[in-house]
Amino acid sequence: MMDLNKQKLLDAYEMMKTIREFEERVRLEFAKGDIPGVVHLYAGEEASAAGVCLHLDDRDKIASTHRGHGHCIAKGVELNGMMSEIYGKKTGTCHGKGGSMHIADLDKGMMGANGIVGGGPPLICGAGLAAKTLGTGGVAVGFVGDGGANQGTTLESLNLATVWKLPCIFVVENNGYAESTPSKWSVSLSGNVADRAPGFGMPGVAVDGNDFFAVYEAAGEAIDRARDGGGPTLLECKLDRYYGHYEGDAQTYRGPGEVKKARETRDCLVRFSEKVTGDGTVSEAELQEIDGRVLHLIEEAVAAAKAAPKPTESDLLTDVYISY
Repeated sequence: MMDLNKQKLLDAYEMMKTIREFEERVRLEFAKGDIPGVVHLYAGEEASAAGVCLHLDDRDKIASTHRGHGHCIAKGVELNGMMSEIYGKKTGTCHGKGGSMHIADLDKGMMGANGIVGGGPPLICGAGLAAKTLGTGGVAVGFVGDGGANQGTTLESLNLATVWKLPCIFVVENNGYAESTPSKWSVSLSGNVADRAPGFGMPGVAVDGNDFFAVYEAAGEAIDRARDGGGPTLLECKLDRYYGHYEGDAQTYRGPGEVKKARETRDCLVRFSEKVTGDGTVSEAELQEIDGRVLHLIEEAVAAAKAAPKPTESDLLTDVYISY
């Protein structure tokens, strides 16, 4: 299992389990009407965020999408602050002003989820240029969906990253749908985004995004190459999202039983747990202990968010401008 010792495997499972349970709880709370705005859930895509971000440290920066909770958790953003932000509370990571689509924590290298489709890739070019110029050894990772992969901002960023030979990794999470449009209809080269990479002069790799180990290996190679001065990589993770583009989306554009089949045959958490328990590396009891701890932490985060104060009128003009 590459460089994955037992502790790293447990960390990987805990990260994916935390993302899954966090999203399931957000879905429940949103249905109650307690969460303002709109939410886009990451459930089903956990292996991508975990497989990439387990290679990163505090030198490294990531930029996310509107479906960003999983990336935030994988990069180490604190659960209480995230949940409070989603609830629009003053104790949130952005003091309740960002909400679900704009969680950021610069101290953790999380440059922000982004409501603008394709908004992340230009940001990581800046972060990659800073890392290269300052010689920090850091890399920058931009997550984007298959729809965002068609945006001019993304294509321009792929070009710029190659021209400047930046330590950037562009991760396309191809869940098959740009909102409701199938990628096979909207993405050239038969829906394979990674096939575009040679046109930009960079390596392109497509992996099964439901397989944590496949993502981890491909991401590790790309990140090591970037740290060593080898320039950018386009990594495409083909995976499944279990819920609609947004909460409330009836998903009438998906075939009968499509999500059910994905859950039953391709679930990344099930595949991971079967592999690590099947070869005796990790026990069922150890995974169950993590399950219980994760649920407890999420319960605490929800309770803290509900009890936290809302921003006040006096907070309206704070965090708008910065003085140097």
